[in-house]
Amino acid sequence: MQVRRSLAAVLAVGSLFFATACAGDDLDSSAKDDNTPSSEPTAGSGGGPVTIASQSFPEAALVASMYDQLLTNAGYDTTVKLVDARDAYMATFPKTIDVVPEYVGGIVNFLNSAKNGDNAKPITAGDGQELADAGAGLLKEQGITLLDLSEATDTNAFFVTQDYSESEGVTKLSDLEGDSVTLAAAPDCEGRLDCEGGLSDDYGIDIKEVLPLGYASDQTYQSVIDGESELGETSTTDGTLESQGLVVLEDDKHIQPAQNLVPAVSDEFLAAHPDVADTLNALMAALTTEKLTELNGRVAVDREKPEDVAKDFLTEAGLL
Repeated sequence: MQVRRSLAAVLAVGSLFFATACAGDDLDSSAKDDNTPSSEPTAGSGGGPVTIASQSFPEAALVASMYDQLLTNAGYDTTVKLVDARDAYMATFPKTIDVVPEYVGGIVNFLNSAKNGDNAKPITAGDGQELADAGAGLLKEQGITLLDLSEATDTNAFFVTQDYSESEGVTKLSDLEGDSVTLAAAPDCEGRLDCEGGLSDDYGIDIKEVLPLGYASDQTYQSVIDGESELGETSTTDGTLESQGLVVLEDDKHIQPAQNLVPAVSDEFLAAHPDVADTLNALMAALTTEKLTELNGRVAVDREKPEDVAKDFLTEAGLL
């Protein structure tokens, strides 16, 4: 995800984990109609087809289910497409995609890199709203509107085993300066300034290899636990690490931009369906980082289905 997502209490849930792998050209659909095209603008609001795309890691899939249920309840015929990495849907957003559950730093810096090159200096201005404002021109050029930012936020994080942390005296990323490590991470991590690029350039860590095992995937956890990798990629809201004997290292040089959850909507679709803003903004207002972590934990620890967790939250919040 160029600057990522990094969408997550990103969870270790066996088959529920959809690794944030390198993106292909095809979009996998979890929808009612896998071949439904993006909606054509209609006069008025409150119905018609809508295509939602999201990354497939658990937190993103959970939030995408919330979008799906809310828009279905509002009378829309939804198609949900879950993909491995941001690149896959951004290639056709907003052409054939209408709505995407996003992270403000992720989408802004993806567009920044797409326009200015992979080595473009990332946009890291202040809090989430300042970052959104700084990326307003890029969003306008792409034909995308960001709706209200949620206070719920989630950034990339990097973890080691508790044993490694204690034996090597490593509690923050700068403690690894000059060390050679293998990194288990999302396949699009290499070169990204919030991932391998930042670890190498900002922290001076020698990343001798990036194993593309997925963002907070079971494979990434196991690689670090088994000693195949010293460092793994996850998120700041990952509630599964302690039980696995893993710990997050502090990002003491702050290479991660703000990652507030935010709906990204096609300008054309929003003009035809302005009611979508009220529907999704209400969700953003109801979500908090603590609540998101709790909901993710229900999937990771209690093994509940993401769609059931989403429905429970939406009902309790009075949104359904």
